[in-house]
Amino acid sequence: MPVCSVPFAICVISRYPYFNALKDCLSCLLVQLRPFKDLDVEEHIKEFAAKLFLIPSPPPGPLHLVFNMKPLQIVIPSREDPDSPIIDLDLHLPLLCFKPEQVLQIMTCILTEQRIVFFSSDWALLTLIAECFMLYLHPLQWQHTFVPILSRQMLDFVMAPTSFLMGCHIDHFEEVSTETEDLILINIDNGDITHSKMAEEELEIPDVPAQAAETFIKRVESLQLHYDLELCHLRASTDLGELQMRRRAWQQKLNTEVQQTTLQLIVNIFREVKDHLNYEHRVFNSEEFLKTRATGDQPFYKKVLETYMFHSFLKARLNRKMDAFARLELSTQSEEDRFNLMFHTPRRLTMEKMASKRFNPQYMISRRMVISMPNLQDIKLPEGPTRNSSLRRIETSVAVKMPSKSVSTFKIPEIHFPLMFQCVHSYYTDFFNHLSKAINTLPPDNSALLARYFYLRGLISLMQGKLLNALSDFQNLDKTDLRIFPTDLVRKIVETMPPSERLQADRKPELKKLISRVMEKQREVMKIDDHVKNFELPKTHMQLDDFVKRIQESGIVKDIDTIHRLFDALTVGHQKQIDPETFRDFYNYWKETEAEAQEVNLPPTVIEHLDKNECVYKLSCSVKTNYGVGKIALTQKRLFLLTEGGRPGYVQIAAFRDIEDVKSTTVAFLLLRIPTLRIKTLSKKEVFEANLKTECDLWYLIVKEMWAGKKMADDHKDPQYIQQALTNVLLMDAVVGALQSSKTIYAASKLSYFDRMKNEVPMMVPKTTSETLKHKINPSAGETFPQAIDVLLYTPGHLDPSERPGNAHPKLWCALNEGRVVVFDASSWSIQQHCFKMGRSKLTCMIMVEQSHVWIGSQDSIIYIINTHSMSCNKQLNDHRSDVTDIIVEKKNGIPSEAYSSSLDGTVIAWNISTLKVNRVFQLPCQNLTSVKLHNDQLWCCTGSCILVASTHEFQLQMKIEHHLKDVCSYFLCFQLFPERDEVWASYSGSSDLYIWNTKDFSSTPQKIHLQDCSEITCMIRVKNQVWVGSSGRSQGKSKGKIYVISAEKKTVEKELVGHADTVKALCSAEDRYVLSGSGKEEGKIAIWKAE
Repeated sequence: MPVCSVPFAICVISRYPYFNALKDCLSCLLVQLRPFKDLDVEEHIKEFAAKLFLIPSPPPGPLHLVFNMKPLQIVIPSREDPDSPIIDLDLHLPLLCFKPEQVLQIMTCILTEQRIVFFSSDWALLTLIAECFMLYLHPLQWQHTFVPILSRQMLDFVMAPTSFLMGCHIDHFEEVSTETEDLILINIDNGDITHSKMAEEELEIPDVPAQAAETFIKRVESLQLHYDLELCHLRASTDLGELQMRRRAWQQKLNTEVQQTTLQLIVNIFREVKDHLNYEHRVFNSEEFLKTRATGDQPFYKKVLETYMFHSFLKARLNRKMDAFARLELSTQSEEDRFNLMFHTPRRLTMEKMASKRFNPQYMISRRMVISMPNLQDIKLPEGPTRNSSLRRIETSVAVKMPSKSVSTFKIPEIHFPLMFQCVHSYYTDFFNHLSKAINTLPPDNSALLARYFYLRGLISLMQGKLLNALSDFQNLDKTDLRIFPTDLVRKIVETMPPSERLQADRKPELKKLISRVMEKQREVMKIDDHVKNFELPKTHMQLDDFVKRIQESGIVKDIDTIHRLFDALTVGHQKQIDPETFRDFYNYWKETEAEAQEVNLPPTVIEHLDKNECVYKLSCSVKTNYGVGKIALTQKRLFLLTEGGRPGYVQIAAFRDIEDVKSTTVAFLLLRIPTLRIKTLSKKEVFEANLKTECDLWYLIVKEMWAGKKMADDHKDPQYIQQALTNVLLMDAVVGALQSSKTIYAASKLSYFDRMKNEVPMMVPKTTSETLKHKINPSAGETFPQAIDVLLYTPGHLDPSERPGNAHPKLWCALNEGRVVVFDASSWSIQQHCFKMGRSKLTCMIMVEQSHVWIGSQDSIIYIINTHSMSCNKQLNDHRSDVTDIIVEKKNGIPSEAYSSSLDGTVIAWNISTLKVNRVFQLPCQNLTSVKLHNDQLWCCTGSCILVASTHEFQLQMKIEHHLKDVCSYFLCFQLFPERDEVWASYSGSSDLYIWNTKDFSSTPQKIHLQDCSEITCMIRVKNQVWVGSSGRSQGKSKGKIYVISAEKKTVEKELVGHADTVKALCSAEDRYVLSGSGKEEGKIAIWKAE
């Protein structure tokens, strides 16, 4: 009798895309099922499913899980980081099926959200190819329908009117292509890309931007895509496990290279989106962004900018999300990019770009480029490639190589059958014990791996019903790797925890604080603003506040004081409000002026006279001068005459620093008086004269403002002044062009800020200050108003093999308000890391505990630990219960051995630097502990009422300096030790005196040093044999900050430095060669001083 067989299918459904792992599992199952009879098959499949159910998904990071599924060892890979996707397939498959140019076409179709259908005769390829393209987009995400496999009965899905990505068998190609229009049809088998035949007009799929495409194609062509070529030099292996391991290692390496190549493509396409974002008002100026794209690239961007995918990408940029895009964009920034972060330099053609465009075919097509120009900064830019919007040349010779990251594996214990309660319990117990053993044997400095073990052990405890144990393990992630902390899971645990266990948790301070933080975080998430606006011209009249907002959204300028002066200029002779027409005229004139400046094309004979980073910002009409006929050109450094005739030439008029006098006068010509501009310079006897006619008054204002700005910049060693002056003159020009009335010059004069300041308050810098001051930088550049500098930290440079050479430079860390930190490259004073956040509270102290870690204390009672390689906060210490006020490090034989942190409530904690465990805790008998110092196993603690001295080993009090002033309202502010002189220096609140005690006799009256013109001493540091003292004071009703340099030996003031227009809030030393000072919020700048 014939046997009737029925097909039997097994489908594994998972929340996670473990394609290769689950394929291997099914392959093993097939081998295991062969010897079984029909009745046994079903039972074995149940055991197979149960076993997969008990395997956890690994947390993000360098740990893969391995379990035995005979005859193979199955690897469950982790995602690289919390924001990265899981990758468990062969990412190079599309590169085998399509040419690089076709891959770019498909990427364009996806980025422009077309209706896409993949076809293949191989069902498996449909899913794998579609999934690969989704991963190529990362961190962008497809927002629409995604069905990689359609059955015959589901073909009508392709008639959906919205965007989608679907796949079906090649047998249905003709049916789909003839019955549905406007489809992109991609044949995986032969690599063809076509469109459906019913479309009335052929679909226009724009090309990927040319430079990004060229880079991508070259990098794809350099990849080794064939495993057989890899095997040529290897011996043959007869071990199945070794063969599997070899193939997996090769595939992981290739996957990483493909990821880097596709991510670089996305970064190259969208790198300059950030230049057209306004973070404060969450505005993207799409129109201006499009105008800055090369002509051939504009069709691509026009389509992409309308997509949901791009809108989500914008949200992430405005939220300053540090994802794969942001990290790669940051790591591949040029030196000029970092200067642009700090100074918002103009994006007009520099001389270097102007010279290079003559030989670049991209420039041969005449085009107009219009770019908004926020606060402009003048600084000598570094040697190297310069930037010009989408025409920037992308390096194509080598791929971006990220340091390879080592990955560990953890073997999951065997699962014993039959799956009864005892077996499952035994499995979880073994799993817990294996993890505990791994935790106990792991070196404490391997915190990344330690964090993954804590995470997994927390999950196992949760499955065992041990909620407190689970919370304790998750709490350990604070000190190992915060990024993988399962906030949602912990919140669910807390919400479902029985009252008795919740009571036990609240009795443990560390768990109580953890619960409080997690529940508070939920409320913060609900408050996040996630909208994105496109810039639009106003349609109603604007009062001052609305005008400020609109100008900031436009990207013209951000500084509030400057916008207030612009408002005054545009409302001269009218009510204090601006109508939509006036705003539109001003905005359009500003943009048109920028466009004209972009089209300035100077001959090589002129360019060779100018610095490579100079830009021409304004050209006059053709005028007659005593140097010849031509156009006066304005750069950020000089005026020159672009002479006319057969061959345009260059004649220097004046560098702004050489100007001695500027006058606007008239000269007689027949019966007329022609308005004339006269400029006298220090280097020439002959006075320059130009018959500027109607332009004369405006140029007079412009030259005087630039002259005054340059003098201020030179006197104060602050390049921001000349760039602010440049912003002012460009605004003047736009005001005159927009208003077209008899009062335009008077209106424009409202913007002559530096010229008026020079006339009203002569800003002479004392000689000592000028000689000692080297430079000034502004960490608040690009913000709407200055930010106070709360803490400064200098960290020396070092070269780590895993780092880019630029990361080895010394750094200056600057803490601003609300937990924000800006990091400068101290070798060039350019911004290296722009504004990352440590909580929301004021930061109080920073110190480099180890070469790779900076600890930052905050008023929220947390110590944040920054990894200096990744520039991210992966760990934090939560043991303090009050404001963290100071952190110091004890070194033995030059190696950090222990760290001490203090908090306002009088607590001092000694930390093991390697394990981050608490070694000792000490509670002072008084509160208001503001700072601590360390010397010879003694801890000096400054509180409001006294300075206490305790031993570091037992924390026993040894000495005490009592508050001795009669004013009971005053308290100790800061102090400094000179142990070799047996001295301690201290200051009191509200006092301008420094007091010096002899540490061998605290009962004696302290010496006193009076500081002239000082209201209060705010900070002090020791530099060699000097004490640098920061102070606050007032002059003519305004705050000011002075620095006093005092000889420790002579007890006399050697220098008084007038460096800040507000209180000196922070001081730090740079290897005893320089001293850096930071000021309050009225100025918000950092001064760099030369230490003697």
